Amino acid sequence: MEISLDRRDVLRGAAVAAGIAAIAPMEALAARTASAQTDVKKQFSPDYGPLAPVKDQTTGLELLLLPRGFEYLTFGWTGDRMADGIATPGVHDGMAAYRRGDRVHLVRNHEVGSLSGKFADPAYDPQAGGGTTNLIFNPDKGELVEARASLSGTIRNCAGGPTPWDTWLTCEETTLINAGNGMRHGYVFEVPSAGTGNPNPIKEMGRFSHEAVAIDPATGWVYETEDAGSAGFYRFRPNTPGNLHGGGVLEMLVINGPRYDTRKDGTGTTYASTSWVTIDEPDPATGVPFTEGFAKGGAVFARLEGAWYAGGKVYIVSTSGGPAGQGQIFEYEPATGALKVLFASPSPAVLNNPDNICVSPRGGMVLCEDGSGIEYMHGLTTDGDIFPFAANNVVIPDGGVPGRANIAPGDYRGSEWCGATFEPKNGNWLFANIQSPGITFAITGPWKQGSL
Repeated sequence: MEISLDRRDVLRGAAVAAGIAAIAPMEALAARTASAQTDVKKQFSPDYGPLAPVKDQTTGLELLLLPRGFEYLTFGWTGDRMADGIATPGVHDGMAAYRRGDRVHLVRNHEVGSLSGKFADPAYDPQAGGGTTNLIFNPDKGELVEARASLSGTIRNCAGGPTPWDTWLTCEETTLINAGNGMRHGYVFEVPSAGTGNPNPIKEMGRFSHEAVAIDPATGWVYETEDAGSAGFYRFRPNTPGNLHGGGVLEMLVINGPRYDTRKDGTGTTYASTSWVTIDEPDPATGVPFTEGFAKGGAVFARLEGAWYAGGKVYIVSTSGGPAGQGQIFEYEPATGALKVLFASPSPAVLNNPDNICVSPRGGMVLCEDGSGIEYMHGLTTDGDIFPFAANNVVIPDGGVPGRANIAPGDYRGSEWCGATFEPKNGNWLFANIQSPGITFAITGPWKQGSL
């Protein structure tokens, strides 16, 4: 993918747009993080109301519990034949939405972790089974237009993040070395919202167990999360904004002096200072960049997962951090270096291991749960209210799903939510995945009644 000066122009425009994207930014929540209100989960949103079973407009099955007035359709099930004749891969995960004219383009990850062989070209490692697919959705008619494979030959494409120049950065959550051909995994790849991806990894962004990325459009710098028990928070400063393949500098965050440990910090924790140390070996022959960064004083987080940029802030999720080990949400301000714990779950009854995250055009957050039991997508309002917005109710009956013989009957309510992303023009559609059996949902309804 050739990078042009147009990408720098796009960054400048995106920086202005991103500053006003969140109608109700999270300052109100930040001011109330010590409140007891954040220690209790509401049974449902006071604006949207309680959850109830809603039929899928595609299959007729009651796959979700949603508030009254919301409806949805499904597409891109595992095994569905795409426009290029390829069967849709499984293990759906991170995803982003882009507006191109009157269509919404989606790029979707497939967290296949096996060396089962590529499902399409272009491919990085022909023996690896993960990758991405691209979908086109008509928001006016509420229907899928087409889907195609866009990149394969990768492993455990878990999350990633959208760029201001309409590409998707897909991240490998692994450090596997393929014993069969010696190819190394653990990289970031770039996929356009329309077309096929670049199979060349961006090695200077680091080789580690990647999770998600968020880009500050004011600078073009990329913030990266690492999914490990002792994880770092990284920043990649490209030599040319918008050209990630053109080299750059990888750095790791330092908090309050050398080797600060954030893993038990609770709601409202504010850090006195932050800085960055350079990672000289982003793709070391052995080990991972965390070792070097920690030796230089880098801070430690617990399993960093989701990341999202909105309104001049980067929000990052630790799925197992906090006093209860049930998750933290951090807010980092690139312009000042300010960092705080916006929210830490006090118990699994409030929030059970959050993962992917996105910020609504109306200011609230959507948190995808990856814990135990029935899985929810939660809403977090600017006032500090947390509530279940959608519940996974996927139970495939003994007769299966008509036309989808490869979908096995069973109870999938414990499968995680992932890839939540709003249609960017007006936020009328929320797209999200349930990882198993592998389904993409498009949800619409009276969003403006609440913060989502």
